[in-house]
Amino acid sequence: MSRFDDLPGYAASIAPLIDAVHLGVLIAGRPLGRELVERSGLQADLLVDLRYVLPARPLTRRGLAALYRYNPFDDNEIGVQLAQGTLVTDHDGALRATPRALAFITELYGLHTTVTGEMWAGHAERLPELAGLAGRLVEASADSGGEAFAQAAPPYEPEGTSEGVLLFNRLAALRYHRADAHAAAWEEAGLTATQIVGLSSGPSRERIEEDTNRRAAVPYEVLTTGERQSLLLGLSALGH
Repeated sequence: MSRFDDLPGYAASIAPLIDAVHLGVLIAGRPLGRELVERSGLQADLLVDLRYVLPARPLTRRGLAALYRYNPFDDNEIGVQLAQGTLVTDHDGALRATPRALAFITELYGLHTTVTGEMWAGHAERLPELAGLAGRLVEASADSGGEAFAQAAPPYEPEGTSEGVLLFNRLAALRYHRADAHAAAWEEAGLTATQIVGLSSGPSRERIEEDTNRRAAVPYEVLTTGERQSLLLGLSALGH
């Protein structure tokens, strides 16, 4: 069996690459991001985190709790967003982005277009394939994802979104499929979020990680062996 056909092993191998590529764009975009935030006058951490969520669907309290399950969200942050006019509460308590938030996110997408274009200029020919594979995985994850993934996906993709931004935000959403898989594994083991964060290495942790990889592997079944190889090698190249 090829290492690209061992799906739990593949899920374990590609997860840190997905994280690295996503984080790399966020770090590279910080200087321009600071300028955008200062110009907007907004408290914008939530808008940056959920840039690909808020324009696409309401943010439910359950969805918010799942997205931030390891770092419970402070309701004061929601109060700030409501006060500055970037979120409003609808009749059933869900949170919706306002035109002010959407204008900020539109600028942010432009910023990320610039950043990914510069970062990945030497890999431009890879981006359509990688973005396409990530998009297929987002679609394939719908049936096996949990509450965080349901809140995060599919990502907001307005017409004209660059291939680099498509890939960046699709990877961001895919991270929550694995996060849900991990949560399902430690919940089945009878643990809480606090307990899994503090759980040391050993047989219990290994069993949970193995279960996580098994659950996280499900969407990769839609890709061929060659496509899985292309995705892993492509993300590895972007992350260096």
